[in-house]
Amino acid sequence: MIRHAMPLALALSAVLTVLPPPAAALDVDEIGSFHVGGRQVSLSGMPKREVVFTPGAPPITVDPNGDFEVEQMYVQYVRLSNPTAKYPLLLWHGGGLTGVTWETTPDGRPGWQMFFLKQGHSVFVSDAVERGRATWARYPEIFKTEPMFRTKKEAWELFRIGPADSYASRGVLPGQQFPTAAFDQFIKQSTPRWTSTDAATQAAYDALVQKVCPCVVLVHSQGGNFGFTAALNAVDKVKAVVAIEPSGAPDPARVDVARLKSVPHLFVWGDYLDQVPVWQKLMAAPQKYQMALAGAGASAEWLELAKHGIRGNSHMLMMDKNSDQVAGLIQAWLARQGLMR
Repeated sequence: MIRHAMPLALALSAVLTVLPPPAAALDVDEIGSFHVGGRQVSLSGMPKREVVFTPGAPPITVDPNGDFEVEQMYVQYVRLSNPTAKYPLLLWHGGGLTGVTWETTPDGRPGWQMFFLKQGHSVFVSDAVERGRATWARYPEIFKTEPMFRTKKEAWELFRIGPADSYASRGVLPGQQFPTAAFDQFIKQSTPRWTSTDAATQAAYDALVQKVCPCVVLVHSQGGNFGFTAALNAVDKVKAVVAIEPSGAPDPARVDVARLKSVPHLFVWGDYLDQVPVWQKLMAAPQKYQMALAGAGASAEWLELAKHGIRGNSHMLMMDKNSDQVAGLIQAWLARQGLMR
């Protein structure tokens, strides 16, 4: 049987008692960034060509042969001078998206990066392999499959903003919490994604964990499998995993979940899951993984917000109008796990 989180009344009470008043100003020690992971690839045998890079400039011969750095990850961090969390918080985005997921919401509100900074966490926000400032590599010489691009219709309906075939009319699901007036602004964040880079992405996330952890990992959607696997690969360094609507998980028959007895996991889900059929399929592997964790004696809580009276949440919980309420529940859970000083 699935273990659900505490009753809503107790959870909200915990939020009120755990969350300190928002800081008037953040006491920041350092803001910076770095790239991690990746490898060198050498290409040869390709023809040179003439390219005009700027109107009016002379053509320049470009030689595509040589050495390249590929499959690296970009990470931006904000370190607090006196964090009240025991460990930094790593925020990992979902498919076709970047670390912008965690920054300012599409309608202009502070995102979860700022929320958790104000709760006393140093925060690391990454752009995974192929995304954003991590950049991508040549296709098909290095990346073996072509990039995929998400349509606005797919995002509107798959992310449970509106029902099937509602994009053209911008019809929304009842009680929708996503700021729909800012949908077009949100979709500007979409980036190309590949289906052949998972191994490189996992390697980069594992390298990040080795570089900056011990830590807590908070993942979204496609990032779920990477976060679960990173914990398995570094049980001594990943102190907790928070999975926001993970779209996949390791097969418990192929991994030793008992190694994670000391690593608490929280699975958080929004609303309308029964109204978009693909989500019942996407939830199957995370559900099986959560049950295996619980069966092995790990703390593994499963929280479907709508079942606890918090309704209207889309797949993008960190952007929904009640995003701070959801983040508050996560913060309270982190405190209950003993992860705050």
